[in-house]
Amino acid sequence: MNQLRLDRHLCDVTLRVRYRPHVPATDLPAHKIVLASASPVFKAMFTAGLKEGGMEVVPIEGVHPRVMERLVEFAYTATVAVGERCVLPVMNGAVMYQMDRVVRACSHFLLQQLHPSNAIGIAAFADQIGCLDLHHKAREYIYMNFGEVSKQEEFLHLTPCQLVSLISRDDLNVRCESEVFHACISWVKHDCPRRRPFVTALLRAVRCHSLTPLFLQTQLQKCEILRSDTPSKDYLAQIFRDLTLHKPPPPSHPSRTPKIAQFLYAAGGYFRQSLSFLEAFDPRDGSWIRLADLQLPRSGLGGCVVGGLFYAVGGRNNSPEGNTDSAAIDCYNPMTDRWSPCAPMSVPRNRIGVGVIDGMIYAVGGSHGCMHHSSVER
Repeated sequence: MNQLRLDRHLCDVTLRVRYRPHVPATDLPAHKIVLASASPVFKAMFTAGLKEGGMEVVPIEGVHPRVMERLVEFAYTATVAVGERCVLPVMNGAVMYQMDRVVRACSHFLLQQLHPSNAIGIAAFADQIGCLDLHHKAREYIYMNFGEVSKQEEFLHLTPCQLVSLISRDDLNVRCESEVFHACISWVKHDCPRRRPFVTALLRAVRCHSLTPLFLQTQLQKCEILRSDTPSKDYLAQIFRDLTLHKPPPPSHPSRTPKIAQFLYAAGGYFRQSLSFLEAFDPRDGSWIRLADLQLPRSGLGGCVVGGLFYAVGGRNNSPEGNTDSAAIDCYNPMTDRWSPCAPMSVPRNRIGVGVIDGMIYAVGGSHGCMHHSSVER
């Protein structure tokens, strides 16, 4: 049938496609029965008693000729080729003519192209044409990769309502709420005269009770946007006082609960000698995952999580060559599966106690050789 179309044999309709008023139309010969089998719109046009059913030339508007040519070709071959430059108009045309298989092919292509730089635009396009599945998946990508999405140009062009709606999500995936705070300040600075009035509304959507007192104090002292905004400054000052007094956050500001796997980490340990293993336990299926080894074997170490990063603190390297207590603090980033060293403690601490308060790591007690510490440092 496609060869008959290309040779213009037995064609009983011509689609006259005009995209702009002052541009000559493009004629696409075809067979009504083929078009009707691929598109409910064409089927209704040719079989439901509409005037197009008796027309040899049917005018088509609102679709680019090259897009309509691809849709007609799909009707004959059941295949469609899309690329970065044409996928949006092809998908838009497929939605207009209810060619669901083309819509799914374009949606699959766009999902493969999702990136922090285009996710907001793809989500907006999917919402505009009513493609619910693509819209849902693009939004999920934005929530999961907020830290990178918020650094892109598209983010800076969100409307105030769109931004408040985004940062109000409980499932926003951020290592630290300071990422959301800085994203809002960057958005305001992009058009400060017009956006300054929205600062307080934005801050009320940020989970400010999840910020540390030190962070809030720094922002109150140094942030130019806050310095000239008394209501916002007063709002953050009150939260700062609540945090320093360790008051519980209000029910209206729960912690975020991103849709990501939660793991239990086990670092180091001892089996005949100190170990360098780092493993994670997945409670969903009861499996253990081997991760990047510690830079040096250690047993008797402490561990904690701050801002989505895992910290291994102190411990001792018991090895055949000798025993060495450690003052080291190493940071593991689960996004890169890499360790990096941090500033060491003032003294080596084996069998150490570790805790986190207000985003700061506290090292408590421990031992160095035969000496037991009663000191605490952070």
